[in-house]
Amino acid sequence: MSNLISRRPYRGSLRAVIFDWAGTIVDFGSRAPVLAVQQAFDSLGVPVTTDEVRGPMGMAKRAHLQAMLEVPRIATAWQAARGAQPNDAAVDEVYGQFLEMQSDLLLAHSEFIPGAVEAIAACRRRGLKIGSSTGYTRELLAPLVDAANEIGVTFDAVLCASDVSVGRPAPWLCFENARRMDVYPMAAIVKVDDTTVGVEAGVNAGAWAVGVAASGNLVGLSRDELAALTDDDRAGRVAAARAALFEAGAHLVVDTVADLPDALGAIETALAQGERP
Repeated sequence: MSNLISRRPYRGSLRAVIFDWAGTIVDFGSRAPVLAVQQAFDSLGVPVTTDEVRGPMGMAKRAHLQAMLEVPRIATAWQAARGAQPNDAAVDEVYGQFLEMQSDLLLAHSEFIPGAVEAIAACRRRGLKIGSSTGYTRELLAPLVDAANEIGVTFDAVLCASDVSVGRPAPWLCFENARRMDVYPMAAIVKVDDTTVGVEAGVNAGAWAVGVAASGNLVGLSRDELAALTDDDRAGRVAAARAALFEAGAHLVVDTVADLPDALGAIETALAQGERP
């Protein structure tokens, strides 16, 4: 048997960061998608809980709704209210209602998370390209991109679920970001996401994955709501979010994207030592 070939690990610098949107750089607590999904189900006579909505968060929105309709409690409630088990037509019906609800809610929750603009600027100063991915449709995301551009936040790639065959946790959104930005290898890229499936997508792509705990889907509270908690309650909720993100494969977890520059420094050090994602 011939000897295995030893390959040198990538020891270059980071070249790009791929950001998620809601809960990561905008919409502290990732509230807009939750409210839209709840309103969509409510309009069809099938109320759902916040926890039920947040469970599949990060998936493409139609796949997200399909996953919810497969939850036994929701499927039973749907049959009781609608007279039939949920099927593809039911997913289409909820998705149609979601699209009607989401547009206004997105704009109402489009404020950048404190420190996000500065973190993106710090990435630019490092010479990094800036990509992004989301479970939103392009039509829904467009106003947020326009609002970002107006304050000088620009992206080298903006990818939506419809740009690939399968959304997160599949790696295709990360790969397509890399292709459009002309950045490789994947070890030179950092994926930043507040959802477990988003972290998994980065890991599956062979990129570095940084989870975002306090501002994201897993805590799910606005900035004021989070601040109003007792110190112990706040610390407990953030710790649980951090644990879930690490369990999903995150290499590092930050409280908010404002802490990203320090995380990038730690990854640069790891790369220089020959470590790989």
